Amino acid sequence: MNNNISLKLISMEDIIKSGCFDIDGVIDVIESALTEYKAGKIMLPDKISQVFNIEDQTRINCMPSTLLSDKVCGVKWVSVFPDNPVKHNCPNVSGLIVLSETVKGYPFAVMDGTFVTAVRTACMGALGAKYLARKDCEVYGSIGSGEQAKMHFMAIKHIMPSIKVCKIAAKDGEEVFADCMKRIYPDVEFVVCGADYRKAAADADIIVTAVSCQEPLLKADSIKKGAYYCHVGGWEDEYEVALMADKIVCDQWESVKHRTQTISRLYKMGRLTDDDIYSDIVDIIDGTKPGRENDGEFIYFDSVGLSFIDISVALSFYNKIAKTRNNTDWSLKEENLFDLLSENLK
Repeated sequence: MNNNISLKLISMEDIIKSGCFDIDGVIDVIESALTEYKAGKIMLPDKISQVFNIEDQTRINCMPSTLLSDKVCGVKWVSVFPDNPVKHNCPNVSGLIVLSETVKGYPFAVMDGTFVTAVRTACMGALGAKYLARKDCEVYGSIGSGEQAKMHFMAIKHIMPSIKVCKIAAKDGEEVFADCMKRIYPDVEFVVCGADYRKAAADADIIVTAVSCQEPLLKADSIKKGAYYCHVGGWEDEYEVALMADKIVCDQWESVKHRTQTISRLYKMGRLTDDDIYSDIVDIIDGTKPGRENDGEFIYFDSVGLSFIDISVALSFYNKIAKTRNNTDWSLKEENLFDLLSENLK
C-alpha cells in the first residue's frame, strides 16, 4: 500500500514570483467560477464565523467549497482583526488555503490565503466596475488606505485606465497610500484628504470603501449622479446610500442578506426586500440582465466574498506555480502508521 501523502507549501512570495498577479486572468477565473456555480457545478456550504467582538466584528472565518468539475475541495481559513494596524502595527487580514483532490481525498497544497483574498476581493470590485461603472470614469475616491484599498485601486485602474485623479481619506495611512501608488501610476494625481470622507467621495465617478470599521463613513450627500460604489466590508456607509441607489447588485444576495453589512442590516430592519436587489453579478455577466443602462444611474455593488471564488483563484495560482516549481514540497506521510509507532515505542 502506498502510504505517501505529499503536498506543496506555497508562500505569498512563491505566488508573486510565479507571475500570478494577473488582474485580467483573475477576473476571467472569477467570471468562470460564478457561471459554474450558477450551473450547479460548485458546492458551497455555509461559512462558519467565530466572532470574538460583536462591535468591531473581530473574527476568524472557516469557508469551504468544492469545484466539482475540477475535483477539488478547498477551505479558506481567514482572520479579520480590525485593530491590528493600531494595536500591533500589522495587517488586519491574514489567511491560509488548503486544497484537496476529491478522488482519494488527499490534500495537495497549503498556500498563503492573505494575498489570494486581497487579489480576489479587489478583482471582484474591478469586475463590478467592468459592468457597472461608466466607461469614462476619471475620478476615484478611496475611503480606506490599507492593503485592500491599495489593491482595489490597482485592479480598478487596470480595467479603467481613464482614471486621472485618486482621492484618499482614512484615519491614517493616506500619505503612505499616495506615496506608494505614485511610484506605480505617475499619470494619476493623488489627493490626500485626511479623514475628510466627504471630500474623498465628492465628484468621484468610482467610490470604494475598503475599511474594517463598523461606522457609516460614506454619506449619501457626497455621491454624485452616475457614480459606481464598491462596498467592500461591513457597515461603512449610511443607510441612505443604499436606499438612494438606482440599482443594487451583489456577488450573491443570498449570502449577503445573512451578514452584517449595510444592506444586510436594512434587510433585517425591513427597509430593503429581495425585490429591491436588482441582480447578482453573474446574471449581468451571462446577459440575463443588463448592467449599467445609462450614465445617470448610481449603482451600488456589494461583495460579501464567496469561498468558491477564493478556491478557484487559488487553484489557478497552484496550476501556474506547479509549472514554475516556486514552492516547497512537503511529505506529510511516508511510512505506515503502525510500523512507525512500533519503531518508536521500543
